[in-house]
Amino acid sequence: MDILVAGGHGQVALRLLAILAEAGHTARGLIRKPDQAADLQAVGAVPVLGDLENDQTLSPYVKGADAVVFAAGAGPGSGPARKRTVDLGGAVKLADAAVEQGVRRYVMISSIGAQDPAAGGETMGAYLAAKAEADAYVTSLGSLDWTIVRPGHLVDEPGTGLVTVSRQLGGKGPVSRDDVAAVVAACLTTPATVGVTFELFGGSTPIDEALRRAGV
Repeated sequence: MDILVAGGHGQVALRLLAILAEAGHTARGLIRKPDQAADLQAVGAVPVLGDLENDQTLSPYVKGADAVVFAAGAGPGSGPARKRTVDLGGAVKLADAAVEQGVRRYVMISSIGAQDPAAGGETMGAYLAAKAEADAYVTSLGSLDWTIVRPGHLVDEPGTGLVTVSRQLGGKGPVSRDDVAAVVAACLTTPATVGVTFELFGGSTPIDEALRRAGV
């Protein structure tokens, strides 16, 4: 498969690109800065230069893909306005480009708490609201085979391949970035995950089994 990952230099994205490349896929990462290209090439990925936030359309980058993954984020130091243009606007642009190019498969890396942004308070509310709107937009498009993955608190501990997957929203807990990347990669090749939103945490169940148990 040819897979385009938006936000290709992010911590989860680089791990995902490495997994995809190792599995023999054409793993392309959309990046804004040319000096990030070497990091993608080091994991076997193909860097694609483009501006998720400011380009009017992402269609030229999506062209030729079999699937797209939204793994971008404005980052913890950004204000509410940039969360709207990146976490929401970027996801919408990627979805629109996928529809325009006839790419059905779309996997969104979202966040726990997106079902209730108001509970995020002043610090997290704007981020969760952007994620919630992005998720709603993607899931409203009947021409996309979407999956929404909502990871818990991201940590840098080595992945174990053991997770907890829940379609009942409102959970809390940590999850390794390694395991998030592995789950997203599994979703791309698991048709049963189409049309499903689920939360993801560290756990004790192998990824494939966890997805099956959750009815995914």
